[in-house]
Amino acid sequence: MTSPHHIPHVKTPIWLYILSWFVVWLHVLRGVLTLFILFPFVSPGTKKSHIQRWSKRLLKIFGIQLQVSNAQALPQTSYLLASNHVSWMDIHVINSFKPIRFVAKSEVEKWPIFGWMAKQLGTVFIRRDSSRHARQVVGEMATALKEQSICIFPEGTSTIGKTVQTFKPNLFEAAVLAQVPICTLALAYFDRDSGEHSEVPAFVGDMGLLGSMASILKNRNLKVELQFFPPAVGSPDQMQDRKWLSQHSQEEIAGYLSQNCN
Repeated sequence: MTSPHHIPHVKTPIWLYILSWFVVWLHVLRGVLTLFILFPFVSPGTKKSHIQRWSKRLLKIFGIQLQVSNAQALPQTSYLLASNHVSWMDIHVINSFKPIRFVAKSEVEKWPIFGWMAKQLGTVFIRRDSSRHARQVVGEMATALKEQSICIFPEGTSTIGKTVQTFKPNLFEAAVLAQVPICTLALAYFDRDSGEHSEVPAFVGDMGLLGSMASILKNRNLKVELQFFPPAVGSPDQMQDRKWLSQHSQEEIAGYLSQNCN
């Protein structure tokens, strides 16, 4: 993982910072109670509505404004969504726009509270050091993609968000097997005042979850942009080639980041 270039200065007044922590944990408790009490008895559509509302409220608590571009590029049927990865907040940002299942590294499952919540929401956890487990996950994804869209972070790690690392192609195989479209998402955070790219939400290096949360709460003046790209289109051979598909998504994101984040 890369490390942030600098430590952001504190923008949030101390009283608001303390109050925000209190509100965060109340909101998390509300989410836990919803998962325990309501989710076993409601329809998938109702679950998505709850997830979207909870995620929108979380962004508001952390002072993050959402901007979505080219949402019409997403198909009406199920699809695989490939995104760059900056922060633990990415999942909630995407869910605040349109709830979707995710594939996450197995370490996330061990996070206190948030890991359990992710599991209840249908997150698929993958062990990065096991090719056998990756093949198993690809099979599970291919089955799920017949009915549900899934989002992956093919970099396999998070970055400060100015560039995109090489995409790992293995999970793209699931879309090939399921014969569903592959869409691309470029995700970036900006300071609302200056409009400049912000490294504040970056979850990198040795940073822990609580430390990352504190960094964002101290700088509650962010905007996140979701830039969607339409499904990949290539020759019949290219559409069966997971390496070509992963490179195609990587290049689209790299182009967006070079124009908007540097």
